[in-house]
Amino acid sequence: MSPEELQAARDHVIPDVIAGGLRVLFCGINPSLMSGATGHHFARPGNRFWPVLHRSGFTPRQFKPYEQGELLGYGLGITNVVARATARADELAAEEFREGGKLLTEKVERLRPQWLAVVGVTAYRTAFGERKAQIGPQERTIGGALVWALPNPSGLNAHWSVQAMAEEYGRLRTAADDTAGR
Repeated sequence: MSPEELQAARDHVIPDVIAGGLRVLFCGINPSLMSGATGHHFARPGNRFWPVLHRSGFTPRQFKPYEQGELLGYGLGITNVVARATARADELAAEEFREGGKLLTEKVERLRPQWLAVVGVTAYRTAFGERKAQIGPQERTIGGALVWALPNPSGLNAHWSVQAMAEEYGRLRTAADDTAGR
């Protein structure tokens, strides 16, 4: 994809992969320009969401971004805190995160997933005013959903290896299995 095509995707909004009653609704920070251009979540080469999702046991094989719709069959969905595509998350203002948190709360109240998994603890902190939140399960619920803050799978997040992220996502998978049908 050319740099011009990527730049043309700036501020695009891509459709959520959602349904009512999901086991886990994964919530990214916001779409990358590659996601905005392709219409697929976590589409940027180097993003580790798809390998981590598989290694953690959520999916039986590693899906490609264009197969995102297949997640619904596993009770999984994808949305974002901020809907518009940017080159980097640091292009977003704190107010966009707070507004995104309000819209996400409304979405979760409507869809009623068992778990909301925010992939990016800083985005979670800003969107929900939880300044001291850490990776892992949170005390609060949102719209009746239990909440888990996960590491951001972006290739720019060098603090977390694929294996360490898969272990943390696997902790969520185990908790989601334990709370199924609650």
